[in-house]
Amino acid sequence: MDKACVDANVILRFLLNDPLPMAQEAATLFQAVVNGQLILLVDDLIVAEMVWVLKSFYKQDITTIAATLRDFLLQEGIETADKPTILHALTLFETKNVDFIDALLTARMITKGISTVFSFDRHFDRLPLIQRVNPGDVASFTST
Repeated sequence: MDKACVDANVILRFLLNDPLPMAQEAATLFQAVVNGQLILLVDDLIVAEMVWVLKSFYKQDITTIAATLRDFLLQEGIETADKPTILHALTLFETKNVDFIDALLTARMITKGISTVFSFDRHFDRLPLIQRVNPGDVASFTST
């Protein structure tokens, strides 16, 4: 089966059904996926871009964004490099009120067994299983 990457603007036109001519073209593409003719690869950066556009431009709430993207990504014929990590990031984004990028970093850290992040961003303090350390406190982290 053929595989191809898909850009955020195509997915967004499909999900938002706007503008109609582009939405119809996108629907044709996604119908080919449903029919098993094609597998679409969705990069993590594309998911991050869609979150940003839906939140900042379309003013959608985080629960709607997370649910919409989760439903989309779980469709047959839609692949990501690491779907469980992306889905975990969407859950953290939705439930912990943090930026999606911070949620994605956290989900990747957990997958890799890394528990410390150096950051000034206190949003990391809301996330489970990781510890935020101020960069100036590196001496308390290292064992030299």
